[in-house]
Amino acid sequence: MSFLKNILSDSGNVMLLLGNEAIARGAMESGVGFAATYPGTPSSEVGEVLMKVAPQYGMYFQYSINEKVAYEMAYGASLAGKRSFVFMKHVGLNVAADPFVTSLYTGINGGMVVMTADDPSMFSSQNEQDNRRYADLAHAPMIEPSDPQEAKDFLKIAYTLSEKYSLPVLFRTTTRVSHMRAPVVFGERIKPEQMDVRIKDERSRFSSVPSNARKLKPELTHKMALISDDREFNSLNKIENFPGSKFGIITSGASYNYVRDSLDSAGIGANILKLGLTNPIPTGITEEFMRENGKIIVIEELDPYLETKIRVFNDHLGKITEIHGKIDQMLPWSHEYSETVVMNALLKMDGQDREIKDEPIKSAPPDFCPGCPHRSAFFSIRRALKMAGKNDLVLSSDIGCYSLSYYEPYSMADIILDMGASISVGAGISLASGKKTVAFIGDSTFFHSGITAAINAKRSGANMLLFILDNSTTAMTGQEPTPEFPLTIGQEDFSGISIESILSGIQIPFSVVDAFDEGKIIRETISSLKEDGFKAIIVRGECALLPHKKERYFTVNAQECRGCMNCTVNFHCPAISEDGNIAKINPYECDGCGACAEVYVCPVGAIREVKL
Repeated sequence: MSFLKNILSDSGNVMLLLGNEAIARGAMESGVGFAATYPGTPSSEVGEVLMKVAPQYGMYFQYSINEKVAYEMAYGASLAGKRSFVFMKHVGLNVAADPFVTSLYTGINGGMVVMTADDPSMFSSQNEQDNRRYADLAHAPMIEPSDPQEAKDFLKIAYTLSEKYSLPVLFRTTTRVSHMRAPVVFGERIKPEQMDVRIKDERSRFSSVPSNARKLKPELTHKMALISDDREFNSLNKIENFPGSKFGIITSGASYNYVRDSLDSAGIGANILKLGLTNPIPTGITEEFMRENGKIIVIEELDPYLETKIRVFNDHLGKITEIHGKIDQMLPWSHEYSETVVMNALLKMDGQDREIKDEPIKSAPPDFCPGCPHRSAFFSIRRALKMAGKNDLVLSSDIGCYSLSYYEPYSMADIILDMGASISVGAGISLASGKKTVAFIGDSTFFHSGITAAINAKRSGANMLLFILDNSTTAMTGQEPTPEFPLTIGQEDFSGISIESILSGIQIPFSVVDAFDEGKIIRETISSLKEDGFKAIIVRGECALLPHKKERYFTVNAQECRGCMNCTVNFHCPAISEDGNIAKINPYECDGCGACAEVYVCPVGAIREVKL
């Protein structure tokens, strides 16, 4: 049975799902009628499932241009009376923060849930910000699941909470919850419906001009106070008691799993308060737990978010217990936890004078895939900069697969900040220093937030050469579509919008080169570096991971190879290795792009094509 048929199966069925896949199923069991996202790991799989099931389920699904637009689309659908769902990785909520904060003032009609997927230890992100802070900033109710079953079930509760209080609900996961796989018991799928609403009758609520916002803010804080004592949502929280426990643990999300494993491994018994509703803190069950445990440790990844709330609540109650956690350095503030980190804290709480240490793990720097067009592009651009005597130019890069060019042997990124920043930062450096700069941005990122930056750089008169690395997809997060190419989801056809038409419309001169035509890239780069002003070069080559039939691979003629190793040292394709003093290509890893056979990589022509 196919995955699509399984995920759409009836109530009572059990399926092994990722947390993200379980969330997609939860959306179907919640009657979600509208979903929007901009893809970003660790949230990507939610969209991959919803895009497939939306036509059969009766849901509108959209890959939006960026997270702000996705949020506003979902908010609009909610005002129209449909249950809506918007989801993104943690830094995506930065992009959507403006509408998010204000929408808590105005409230919604149909239930609206906002999933933010945090990335402790930054496996695929430029920072590990703790998005629980957004719940406080916006005065938003927040729910955190610990495993795939909860991810599905808690999402349904989130919609009940959202509609009861007419508020968007923040649904926070982390990498280990989103990518954990476990059996999930299905509930009943609910057909999307549309509430009967009259938006025009509530203009004073939905138009957040200052005179209205001043009235809406007290209403919001009052709702949050009611939620903190609302026993209808007690199922989100639970107490696990252990006879003879010396201390209590308050935890939530992925940290709960570390706690359970660590207690078992260390042979320690402790009482646990697991919170699923983490903003506002549920006062009843939390006070009960604190009064029953004279000593408590708060175990959570990243910031001491829960700990600070628990400490403040403890002070309010008259210091009824002793609190430990990050603030007194029982636990580290940064990065993802492990069983060892948590176990050492529990051993201290248990009064044991011993420490467990992990064996260090060696890791290699990440690299482009075999056949990746970015490898050929950066190899050629680097060579062109050297040939033109421009190695001193500042190179600003962006968020995407091409950020791997930071590493050796390419070293083609001096600055990487956030989505779209390569153009803005590069323009700022150019205007401040009076020198030419070079910027790199991907096709999806250009649509996401590069267009406005390009307009501003052009208007400002920045002296910049911009490379738009177009690999025909949003590659790093799972090959999701971009606005550049036509796409059909359900009954809706999305027309493609070319990058060339956008550059023409904003009067930026440009040229287009094939990512695997190294000679043309070199010539076009050298020529463009001689010109002043803002120019773009579109470097186009399809992502190696997009489905395609492999029709050839390449091999090395051992008799002709001179052992210069330019192909392994400077071109650095993972399919090519050193075998003694000659190069060797693994035919199973070779994608057949042919870039290594170019004279710029193999000057003696020892690399030959083999047709399949």
